[in-house]
Amino acid sequence: MDRMEFRIDLAKTFETLPKAPIVEAVIHWRARPTVSLNSSSLRQKLQDHLTEYAEPQEQHEFQIGTELNADGATTQQKHGWHGLRAVSNDGQFIAQFTRNGFVFSRLKPYEDWERFEAEALRLWNAFAEVAQPTEIDRLGVRFINVMELEPGETPGDILSLPPQVPDSLPLQVSEFMHQTQFDIPQYGYQLNVIQTVQRSDGKASVILDLDVSTTIAPAAPDGNLSTRLREMQWIKNKAFFSLVSQSAIARFQE
Repeated sequence: MDRMEFRIDLAKTFETLPKAPIVEAVIHWRARPTVSLNSSSLRQKLQDHLTEYAEPQEQHEFQIGTELNADGATTQQKHGWHGLRAVSNDGQFIAQFTRNGFVFSRLKPYEDWERFEAEALRLWNAFAEVAQPTEIDRLGVRFINVMELEPGETPGDILSLPPQVPDSLPLQVSEFMHQTQFDIPQYGYQLNVIQTVQRSDGKASVILDLDVSTTIAPAAPDGNLSTRLREMQWIKNKAFFSLVSQSAIARFQE
């Protein structure tokens, strides 16, 4: 029997879950600026767009490398300015303007895609106006879901494809981590799925990390990004409702 071909159908909508288990939603642009960026100039040029955000804080990156030569190995450390990070006054949005792109996050409680996308695009356009990238190298949409296990529950109560134990090894699964990468070449996307269990303070939760990204340059900076983002959100939703059990989904409807 032939496998059904994967199709993106933006006319097909997915149920809105009042208690969606999303702890963080992220949209990530990787786009190299064509102008030199520094902390003071970037801060100044973005200030009118960040009136509802706290004062941006500097971000730095550290790199450690080892170089081999005739005298042996030497360790080199590099430290440099990476960008600015701003948190909205309500603590829900995080904007990171970096030397190689823009990252926008929404923390829980997640509201809806429309507001999240609109604010992400607004700040991306502000960054693009300053950084003047000629193309977007990579576009990504990532949603991290955390679903707490009730007493007596197993990952199989949450996931539609939980880890399987062979009959010849009758043991109980206490922890697992499974990563799968799916290619969607006909649309130029890739879906990375991580399923694992996290334990904290005596409680266990299933984590479902869904990361959709482009495999080809998606568009010019002023291109139709909204359509691309909606397609990626659709793929994310399709994966979520395919990988989470109906009983778990009912829990998030209440």
